[in-house]
Amino acid sequence: MHAIAAPSTLDPNQAIGQIAVQLPGATAVFRRLKLDFCCGGQVSLRQAAGEKGLDVQAVVDELSALQHPSALPDTGTPGELIDHIVARYHEVHRAQLPELVRMARRVEAVHRENPSTPHGLADALYAVEQELLMHMHKEEAVLFPMLRSGGNSFVRQPIAMMRHEHNDHGQALEHLAELTNDITPPPGACNTWRALYTGLAQLREDLINHIHLENNVLFPQFEQAQAQSQGCGNGGGCGCA
Repeated sequence: MHAIAAPSTLDPNQAIGQIAVQLPGATAVFRRLKLDFCCGGQVSLRQAAGEKGLDVQAVVDELSALQHPSALPDTGTPGELIDHIVARYHEVHRAQLPELVRMARRVEAVHRENPSTPHGLADALYAVEQELLMHMHKEEAVLFPMLRSGGNSFVRQPIAMMRHEHNDHGQALEHLAELTNDITPPPGACNTWRALYTGLAQLREDLINHIHLENNVLFPQFEQAQAQSQGCGNGGGCGCA
């Protein structure tokens, strides 16, 4: 598996509101540092950080670390692929969903009278978060250690369960799209609303790639191996040729 390139550095002269809208996860950093990206979003990151007495380079470095490569890596060994899935997708989901839920609740409260407001989005995202947390825990605690050790005669059962839950995640993404006009902010949406939808689009892309790697790259290696050992391991007389 090839090493992943370091993320590019952000321009500190870019408006803080623009960064919040374009970079998923930036809103959480800005909130923690008390940098106003909504009403004060027209100010550059350099100016906003300077006014708070913050080290602008440290802020840039923290924001740059949020950038995640979209290209899929070479598969390598199953263990390497599992390491990539956990670091690139599991940990990212755990970081991105609480902030999305927070922003969705904010948008629903502040813009409750707007006919385009995605009412019910925060609850739907919270449900996605809880389902994903349980799903990823089962993979990390049970399935992935089994796969790291080479699999066994029972591996197809937990894989089938994970595939079924992946289908549920896909349906949840469809529901999020329905609530948000296919993740399209309305004209005049504030920075928080636009940042929310940028984060939603990133969640959708990440989750689709995450499921693809497991369903189409990782799992088949073990499903096929078990099928061959069970169905064709009797001296060639199984009629599978």
